[in-house]
Amino acid sequence: MTTENAPSRGTAQGQPTPAPGEFAMRFTSTPRGARLARRLVSHRLAAWGYPYDSGPNETTTLIASELAANAVRHGRVPGRDFHVRLIAPVSGDTAGTIRIEVSDTRAERRPAPTATAAAPDAETGRGLYLVSRLAERWAVGPRQGGGPGKTVWAEIATETKPSDRSGPPQHPQG
Repeated sequence: MTTENAPSRGTAQGQPTPAPGEFAMRFTSTPRGARLARRLVSHRLAAWGYPYDSGPNETTTLIASELAANAVRHGRVPGRDFHVRLIAPVSGDTAGTIRIEVSDTRAERRPAPTATAAAPDAETGRGLYLVSRLAERWAVGPRQGGGPGKTVWAEIATETKPSDRSGPPQHPQG
């Protein structure tokens, strides 16, 4: 799937509504917004049957955290939010791919693939290296819908189906 072909349904009024297994939300371009994005991605995956301590949840949450932090640090335009979109196979579906997209409004600052890790004493430069090592694939492209900015996306392969759990998700300790 590409960012141009988003799985969504429309209402009678033409407003898009999330498809099952899809979460999308705008966040303020602040460190607090990035933390909230990370927590909500993890929570949504847990609600869809990927427990907090599962590999798909931990990997996707880490990637979401890195991409959101980059949107705040490098893609911030004063007064503009960043957008997160998460798509995952839901309970009852077969194993597949989880996709995380983070869009910001700063098109001229595009991340480049990182082939090596940052120097041990460097204060920055590890985020996209981690994304490149953990994601099945990732890239940057135009923002969906033709808006200003860019979308950085990553896909995480899942080897197992989400669990069919009844009841609310268990929250992590801490």
